[in-house]
Amino acid sequence: MGQPLPVIVASGGINSAGRTSGGHAYARLVAERLPAADRARMLDALRQLRGLPASTPEAQVLGGTLIRRIESAYFDPAALPCGRRMRSGGERPLVVDMPRRSLPVPLPPGWSVEEEDATHARVVLAGPQEFIMPATREFEVKVASQLPSGFDPAAQYPSRNHPRGLQLAIYAASDALGDLGIPWDHLRERVAAEQVSVYAGSAMGQLDDAGTGGMLKARVSGQRATSKYCPLGLAEMPADFLNAYVLGSLGATGASLGACASFLYNLRHAVYDIRSGRARVAIVGAAEAPITPEVMEGYAAMGALATDKALRQLDGLGPEAEPDYRRACRPFAENCGFTIAESAQVVVLFDDALALELGAALRGSVADVFVNADGYKKSISGPGVGNYVTVARALAAARALLGETALRRGGLVQAHGTGTPQNRTTESQILSRCAGAFGLEALPVAALKCYLGHSLGAASADQVAMTLDIWRHGIVPGIATIDGIADDVCDAHLAFCLEHTELAPEQRAWAVVNAKGFGGNNASGVLLGPTPTRQMLAARHGARALTAWERASEAVAERRAVHDAAVLAGDAPARYLFDHGVLADGDVAFDAGSVTVGGARIDLSYPSPFADMHGDD
Repeated sequence: MGQPLPVIVASGGINSAGRTSGGHAYARLVAERLPAADRARMLDALRQLRGLPASTPEAQVLGGTLIRRIESAYFDPAALPCGRRMRSGGERPLVVDMPRRSLPVPLPPGWSVEEEDATHARVVLAGPQEFIMPATREFEVKVASQLPSGFDPAAQYPSRNHPRGLQLAIYAASDALGDLGIPWDHLRERVAAEQVSVYAGSAMGQLDDAGTGGMLKARVSGQRATSKYCPLGLAEMPADFLNAYVLGSLGATGASLGACASFLYNLRHAVYDIRSGRARVAIVGAAEAPITPEVMEGYAAMGALATDKALRQLDGLGPEAEPDYRRACRPFAENCGFTIAESAQVVVLFDDALALELGAALRGSVADVFVNADGYKKSISGPGVGNYVTVARALAAARALLGETALRRGGLVQAHGTGTPQNRTTESQILSRCAGAFGLEALPVAALKCYLGHSLGAASADQVAMTLDIWRHGIVPGIATIDGIADDVCDAHLAFCLEHTELAPEQRAWAVVNAKGFGGNNASGVLLGPTPTRQMLAARHGARALTAWERASEAVAERRAVHDAAVLAGDAPARYLFDHGVLADGDVAFDAGSVTVGGARIDLSYPSPFADMHGDD
């Protein structure tokens, strides 16, 4: 019997389009193509998420979503706080009155206290002096893909000043468990503790003021570093939070970092765990909250972000005109940089037998994820050749699993599609040449960052989550921010989805999710649609098992609907179990054959994988 198939049974999360479960975020992307009832449902979901009354007009509801001008809840790009260096000439001493508690200890060179009383001091500053004075400046980047206006992840649970990325991770995991439709505690009773894996992280770590950002600037800004800054800033902390406060998991955990390909790196771990039998359940996630002045300053300094000046030049606007921020990200067209975004997504994978046994939703499956580096390269941030290898391997895997005919009918490529000049030429060349090599013609290519922006380590998670809903509804969101493909884009063998594009049933068999990351981190994942997934399960387990699954799936579908209704009613707080069931030394019991932790028995039998390399005792 072959290896278990990793089946996608749930997805949840939040990005600038809205909530992932229930298809609400996807519905925002294809709003123009929705039937009236589905459009009303999508608008209701956004009103609830944003805390708006039911009477709020549609235009206002939709206006606070997707890519848009940076809102004041984040920072004001027209008056960004900064420090200005100021030097005094030193010809005449400066005399300053200040509170005694503000006197630096020890006094800087040239400073002397002339007079002082109980509360104040007069200080003489002799000779040349240098100061850093608070000021503001205009930031050249004023656009980002922000969560829907008014949504506050900190209000979804007792967040205790957690970094924003961790708040998003808690929300995404809670949403995914609701979408699962199987109570997590029931699942823990059916699956051994060591057979649950959790892989989640963020490419950048938590760089806002509640995490590493606060730690690095606390002293220079006259504040005190807290005990939370350092640990909560670690890049694998989303996985740690899910284990400790959502899942109570004792299984494998961690985070692999691969810049903008990080989610696919972690998905690869999950796939290998399930295929090898090391896990029956795998939770994979990514959470990124990079809309801070410091992070955006770093990417802007590289010339990677779309600036107001560059957007005006693209559209032939005058120096005082405001760019069309909705169209800031223009994949595969004349463009000027990517648009940074925040997002958190979590998917749940079961092995095929467990999915059938519990009646889990068969959303699709993950055949494999391929990762390759670029080899020798000149620029660490520039694209390289490794992505040729990952895309080719992904198409080869789809061909091996589905056959030549199904491959050539065409699936879908979720392009990395950042909206930068280098990406449009290099990725289009890669996709075109690989498609041609496999005999593919008019292969549909989607580029969701035109709506969602670039959420860095969570970007491929956005692509995976939206692909599941594309298969369900059959419509690929078009690259709506562009008028046409740029002249230097290679489109042979490809069909860029410039408008919302309907996929025929046979085109929903497979998808390649592509990611290219700084440093030469390339990953391409192969997803199989619901139909081939069910066909593979029927071939392995037989028609009787599929019939039993259909019966069990009815209760699961009902619970998923209950979750969706509860969220729409504002009655589904995030799952956050602080100081709940905490385990200590006294909860551990073991012998030579097993260890029991908090009632969960873990088998210690270990058949040697190297039995042919050692002798008997």
